Amino acid sequence: MSTASSAFSLARIGQIAIPVHDLPRAVAFYRDVLGMRYLFEAPGLAFFDCGGVRLMLSRPESPADAHAASVLYYQVEDIDAAYDTLRRRGVELIDTPHLIARLSTHDLWMVFFRDSERNVLGLMCERPPAVGSGGAESPAPALRT
Repeated sequence: MSTASSAFSLARIGQIAIPVHDLPRAVAFYRDVLGMRYLFEAPGLAFFDCGGVRLMLSRPESPADAHAASVLYYQVEDIDAAYDTLRRRGVELIDTPHLIARLSTHDLWMVFFRDSERNVLGLMCERPPAVGSGGAESPAPALRT
């Protein structure tokens, strides 16, 4: 292995593609419901900024590309407040905020919901460890889709 190839490393995600079927509906959802900063559109595409990572909403180019997206997890400071906001905005919620794992430095909480195109998305929150939790890890529940 040469020095040049061993120095290569992927270290930062620049853009994530999310498949959509109805682009105007998806733009309204990501802009108006999730509150993401709209950047621009090109034919069949719309772009948003999510904390420095660009999200690209795109219509599938072929039937082979017409599948659900990977689950994206959006980090929030207060998962209960974020959940309540999404509920008030009419978002299809899959579950309620729940503990995934108790770690030595924090408790990991998540909740899942669907976007306007039925893709599953998640919110994640790292809370200070609960008093008396002892930092023991707990298994994560299965995702209900």
